[in-house]
Amino acid sequence: MVIEKNHLTDEQIEITQNCGTEPPFSGELLNEKRKGTYICVVCKDVLFDSETKYDSNSGWPSFFDSIADNVTRKRDFSHGMIRTEINCKSCDSHLGHVFNDGPLPTGERYCVNSLSMEFMSNE
Repeated sequence: MVIEKNHLTDEQIEITQNCGTEPPFSGELLNEKRKGTYICVVCKDVLFDSETKYDSNSGWPSFFDSIADNVTRKRDFSHGMIRTEINCKSCDSHLGHVFNDGPLPTGERYCVNSLSMEFMSNE
């Protein structure tokens, strides 16, 4: 799949294509409370529903589940840590990481960079 990336800012390219991370508490979607869906900023595929978003106090938007397995996982050994990177299934863009310290029912915390997503309101 060929995806045009000319609609992305330099910061979005750094996050989604180079596995960057935005500073904690800086993302505009961190405090988004409206009902809606979060889509991949690169390919526009649906990633998360607002019903699964919660405040983890981590500094990044957090979700306890993704939509229809549209998020893939792979091991990340960068920065001297072992983590699980999450990516958009459709375009493989970097979204963030998933951790096993989230709320029920999944017990997972998808920790996502605001710059990797767009919010589509249902309101």
